[in-house]
Amino acid sequence: MSEEIILNAEPRVRAGSNKSRVIRKIDGMVPAVIYGDEKDTLNIKLKLNELTKASQNELFYTQVLLIKDGNNEEKVVLKELQRDPAKGKFLHADFQRVSRKTKLKVLIPFNFINEELCTGVKIDGGVIAKIMREIEILCTANNIPQSIDIDLESLELGSSIRLSELSLPEGAEIPGLDDETDQVVVSVNAPKAVIEEEPELEEEDAELAESDSEATESEENKPESNESSSQESET
Repeated sequence: MSEEIILNAEPRVRAGSNKSRVIRKIDGMVPAVIYGDEKDTLNIKLKLNELTKASQNELFYTQVLLIKDGNNEEKVVLKELQRDPAKGKFLHADFQRVSRKTKLKVLIPFNFINEELCTGVKIDGGVIAKIMREIEILCTANNIPQSIDIDLESLELGSSIRLSELSLPEGAEIPGLDDETDQVVVSVNAPKAVIEEEPELEEEDAELAESDSEATESEENKPESNESSSQESET
């Protein structure tokens, strides 16, 4: 698991559009809510600089986050992050509580390893084709992987790895995976043949070649010389 992302929050006593504008403009913070896990909804506000920094980390959108509000700590995942469509500023954030038993659907990237050692490439000169780059999995909140590793070292020419062959974290699954949806993730294919075309002659070279051809043809059709005829007559 990766390092936990922590956000510091303050309680937000009142809700509403007018109060939210004050929080954003005067306090320089972002209004947010925490809900779920059969507990009361919490209205909070987050420091804009902390939220901005956290949002630049791609794990912010897939991993479990820790929000601290005084002595209270909440394990959450981001459900929605609203931005101003024109200025791009944060307007509001929604977080859902999670527990060890909570199962979440998260989009996880593939991490292809040992590409340089791939049998189909090193021995047979094949080409690696990555058909998929990420997959949505269902897993518990405390066991969300940063990525799914796919080892390509033993993959031979003409072979592939499908979704059903992936090693997922314990308790994780790919929702709706069956024979019809079992896609190829990566394969090693034979390189495409490159057909080299003869270089086209420059216009000047083409004209010269045509001229030489005509001269040769004319020489072949030329009648024998008078001298040659005279020698045959004397004979």
